Amino acid sequence: MDSFIELLPDLLKAFWETLQMVGISFIFSIVLGIPLGLFLFITSKGLFWENKFLNTLGSFLINVIRSTPYVILLVLLLPLTQILIGTTIGPIAASFSLSVAAVVFYARLVEASLREVDKGVIEAATAYGATPLQIIKEVLLPEALSGLIRGLTVTGISLVGFSAMAGIVGGGGVGDLAIRFGYYRYETNVMVITVVILIVMVQIVQVFGDIIANKADKK
Repeated sequence: MDSFIELLPDLLKAFWETLQMVGISFIFSIVLGIPLGLFLFITSKGLFWENKFLNTLGSFLINVIRSTPYVILLVLLLPLTQILIGTTIGPIAASFSLSVAAVVFYARLVEASLREVDKGVIEAATAYGATPLQIIKEVLLPEALSGLIRGLTVTGISLVGFSAMAGIVGGGGVGDLAIRFGYYRYETNVMVITVVILIVMVQIVQVFGDIIANKADKK
């Protein structure tokens, strides 16, 4: 009990750093991931902004980033992180690579959700004279909303796991605490506590994501 009390300040600091990393990258996954997923969808074959070259190029770049293990991506982006943020240490710096991983990950989920929208609805909107922007705003996004939320839930859960890996290169957070105390110092109790914290965070994201997605589901 005494050791836990002594560790509490470090745990709170690590938890806050994890929230920072996940929160920042989560926001970027929404702000950039949805437009990128939309771009992939509407430039695909048979859609109103069909463009094979741009669609193939976008898909290739996303696949390259997605196929790179996050730890390797984190290291590869360190020079760019240094240029943009001015440091490679800390949760803010780690948020850059997390955001890159989250954006491309969620973009694919957005594209998949949009492909589940009944094409008859899109064709009907087109027949009524709706513009591409109106179709996106009033048909595609509302119809795919439940899938978009579920995809965001999966992205959030993945980010919790990725944030733990960020501790390897000084990103801070719960993962960093687990490595410094649980691994290097062989303090099993610290490792157990950090694992429990990560499990709780994942469960919270999953439960709230399911609740919101079920409310948004029109089917």
